[in-house]
Amino acid sequence: MKSNFLKVALAQIAPVWLNKEQTIQKIENIIIEASKEECELIVFGEAMLPGYPFWISLTNGAAFDSAVQKDIHAHYVQNSIQIEKGDLDGVCQLAKEHKMAVYLGFIERALNRGGQSIYCTLGYVNQEGELKSTHRKLMPTYEERLTWASGDGNGLQVHPLKNFTVGGLNCWENWMPLARTALYGMGENLHIAVWPGSDYNTKDITRFIARESRSYVLSVSSLMNTSDFPENTPHLDKILEKAPANLANGGSCIAGPDGEWIVPPVINKEGLIIETLNFNRVLQERQNFDPVGHYSRPDITQLTVNRERQSTVKFN
Repeated sequence: MKSNFLKVALAQIAPVWLNKEQTIQKIENIIIEASKEECELIVFGEAMLPGYPFWISLTNGAAFDSAVQKDIHAHYVQNSIQIEKGDLDGVCQLAKEHKMAVYLGFIERALNRGGQSIYCTLGYVNQEGELKSTHRKLMPTYEERLTWASGDGNGLQVHPLKNFTVGGLNCWENWMPLARTALYGMGENLHIAVWPGSDYNTKDITRFIARESRSYVLSVSSLMNTSDFPENTPHLDKILEKAPANLANGGSCIAGPDGEWIVPPVINKEGLIIETLNFNRVLQERQNFDPVGHYSRPDITQLTVNRERQSTVKFN
């Protein structure tokens, strides 16, 4: 059956760092490139739009009331995504035009939280061009908390895509067993794990999640070199003082439902990684283990998930 097969593209590319307009253009161009290969799903890395906050660990991001940190943060917020103002309309239109689903990591300036704080969000656009879920990272990791706010459970969603059920998490959320379980419990069998970049993140967890869940796992990372930093970046000289030439080497990869590599981590190579997945492999591997089905005991252990979108103000 044709519905058993899904052609996927992992977009391992670098953003035009902290530049919303130019990064959107690059994203749209590579969606068009993937459409020429008849891809049905394309995935971009964590915080791809407009980029990961590398400056925090390079410029003493924890310094209180620092003019440097305030300047860079304000620039970041100015280049973040406001869904309600149509920033992703072009991506949605291309998804509809080419009948291609999209998972995109972006920095969201959330209007329902006042419009000034930003969230590390993973958005899913279906093949009809509809933005179906926006998952705000539940817990930003370590220094990320100096620029990103904590999200909520609203985006813990899965989506039908041909015979597959697809869901996703941001970076170290993939190490959170209960977040993974929430997606498994909704029938996920194609797991999307997005990362800012580097194989040290993807080389172990990708195969582990696949083997634990008996699902396909796509780990998608960005690339980043200091040569990708635009000259108009605030305090670029201070950022470059301690920055290594390579900040993110990619490491995008695909594991099958048996936990073995289909595509091992790809290092320092920009472009599309394309593969066709066979849904029947999921059913084969679930025969002897299904973590939320026949190999579970909900009479003993259960998970409760609050998927309410959180907001400081509610109007009756």
